[in-house]
Amino acid sequence: MKQKIILLVLLLLTLITLFVTPMIGIKWIIPDIFSNSELNQMESTIFWKVRLPRVSIAFFAGASLALSGMVFQAVFRNTLATPFTLGVASGASLGAASYIWFGFAFQIFGIAGQSIFAFSGALLSIGLVYGITRMKRNMSTTTMLLTGVAISFFFSSTILFMQYLSDFTSSVRILRWLMGGLEIVGFDTVLKIIPFTMLGSVVIYYFSRELNLMVAGQEFSISRGVNTNATVKILFLITSMLVGSIVATCGPIGFIGMMAPHICRLILGTDHRYLIPASLLFGGMFLVICDTLARTLIAPVEIPVGIITAFLGGPFFLWLLVRNQFENGY
Repeated sequence: MKQKIILLVLLLLTLITLFVTPMIGIKWIIPDIFSNSELNQMESTIFWKVRLPRVSIAFFAGASLALSGMVFQAVFRNTLATPFTLGVASGASLGAASYIWFGFAFQIFGIAGQSIFAFSGALLSIGLVYGITRMKRNMSTTTMLLTGVAISFFFSSTILFMQYLSDFTSSVRILRWLMGGLEIVGFDTVLKIIPFTMLGSVVIYYFSRELNLMVAGQEFSISRGVNTNATVKILFLITSMLVGSIVATCGPIGFIGMMAPHICRLILGTDHRYLIPASLLFGGMFLVICDTLARTLIAPVEIPVGIITAFLGGPFFLWLLVRNQFENGY
């Protein structure tokens, strides 16, 4: 009962955030659909074609990254396991940067080539991390995290090498994209992201029981009838799809996948039947708030939202690192 009440409160806060934040900017805009004045039409255009799509994509991006982080933390049984610490975001970034660097421009079944490249890079990265950790039994989570960090550094250095070899335009484009941003116009990009987020959410919730059991350990989950190998492969495929689609569109936005699920776990506990919708709502709401700060703190200049999340996530990561030294388990 307590968890359901918390979820309802979180849903209410999310709806309020989504309702209010599109109005916030250099100028407070409340759309007036009944006025025909030129000024009101301009403000209405800004609201419906710039601010509302931006808030929408921030919500879906934050939700996807939070869900991905929650899955990694459950599978690896470590709160420091996120798309960034495991190198998944760097793999997706390498894929998307390669698409830009080679000058490709194509779609497959309506899916942008950049998203396909980012998905492939994310899948390659998590496959490497999981494969290396499976090579030796009882490998510690510290070793697993260091493996992810090493892969992340390798992919990041490859991106820097590609950027160094690029012309000025491509170099600046890659650099700005690496900072993470949500600058879009219209709902076309949002509509392309929604299917990935919805499909990922449904599949991850379907495996909520398996996630609950896997938190207790691989041997325990196998004894309860969970096919851990198949489950992990499906979840990695889904999280790679989520991270790849977001990175391809918004660039690498860090620490959402670490902070959102951990905060929700502190409030709700480790039952993934409640943790999954809570992480989705909180992650989306959190990134919307961060993006609102990014576009208003030093307006009219906008700060890349990835910088805001890094400012908040860095100290949070250090706090988790210190906290984990004094606590054992998940």
